[in-house]
Amino acid sequence: MQDALPSRTAQRVAIRRAAHQLLDEPKVFDDPLAIAIAGQDSAAEHGSSYSRALRAFIAARSRYAEDQLARAVERGVRQYVVLGAGLDTFAYRNPLRSAGLHVFEVDHPATQAWKRARLSEANIAIPNQMTFAAVDFGAQRVFGARFAGSKSEMQSLDVRLQEVGFRRTASAFFSWLGVTPYLSRPAFDATIQFIAGMPPGSGVVFDFALQRSLLSPTQQPAFDALSERVARAGEPFQLFFDPAALASDLARRGFGDIEDLGCGQINARYFAGRSDGLAVMGGGHLLSAQVS
Repeated sequence: MQDALPSRTAQRVAIRRAAHQLLDEPKVFDDPLAIAIAGQDSAAEHGSSYSRALRAFIAARSRYAEDQLARAVERGVRQYVVLGAGLDTFAYRNPLRSAGLHVFEVDHPATQAWKRARLSEANIAIPNQMTFAAVDFGAQRVFGARFAGSKSEMQSLDVRLQEVGFRRTASAFFSWLGVTPYLSRPAFDATIQFIAGMPPGSGVVFDFALQRSLLSPTQQPAFDALSERVARAGEPFQLFFDPAALASDLARRGFGDIEDLGCGQINARYFAGRSDGLAVMGGGHLLSAQVS
């Protein structure tokens, strides 16, 4: 994430979400605003096996996050925090608004400024039930301390959210999609520790990348290609996990109901029985956990 510039990977993710609406049927993830916010580039998505698999993973992770969010609302959660929101559209089509769900979008200030412009250009209104909170995850080193932003000091996730109306004493659900591979381990740990400190019933969904040594020989070339691509965009991958060690770490921090979906499980849940062959490939995982 470069100062004063929006995230290029966030833009590519938005294009792939929009392409899913245009190219795939049935849709795994139905987003009627995706094309409008992604803009003209939506039609530029190519049909290579690599592009299709990445598009499938992006659609599946969005669907998974919103499936888990609906379960959280059923158990009483009324705050939804989208960490690294990019061009996510949930807040603007919020089907849980009538339940009193308030959405907080957290992202780098440059990306948020770009998003506001895209919303305006697409004539998408910003609802009263959503709030922007500017935080630079990559600069966060010690949780609870101040850290540098683009040109001015920015505060920690905890402080910044409370400044814009987030209730630390009420349960919340967090989605954290397409972010963790770009973080340092201290930044990841700080954010997870913050979520772990929320009231019981709070929860989180995030995706993560496997350590390369855990990938099969057929998965490694796709992983290498994606790594090279994001590095060229100036946003290189930094953080990888062993799923067993990650689950153990989350349990130690007080999380329960941990679910970790690998490639095969994602395909079984969201892509079974398709005639077009759309499916995820590679080493991306989806994980959900609840604060005990």
